[in-house]
Amino acid sequence: MAVIGFIVFGLFVGVVARLLVPGHHRISLLMTLALGCVGSVIGGVVANALGTGDMWELNFLGAVVAIVSAAVLVAAVTAGSGSRRSSLGH
Repeated sequence: MAVIGFIVFGLFVGVVARLLVPGHHRISLLMTLALGCVGSVIGGVVANALGTGDMWELNFLGAVVAIVSAAVLVAAVTAGSGSRRSSLGH
């Protein structure tokens, strides 16, 4: 059950991150889920390093860091896909 909760929270984090980053995002729902899960892991690691909770435990600081890090990842992936398209002449 913990894995399902992690995936659901990763999707939530990814969707919130996409809402926070302005502009049009040419990434799929699966990519949104993946970036949200990566952001969740980063948030858990930071929260664990600061001693506010376990890495796999949902807490406020970990959630905030997860959303912010996922937003940075969404912006990076969106910028990367845009520059690749423009370099191909499309």
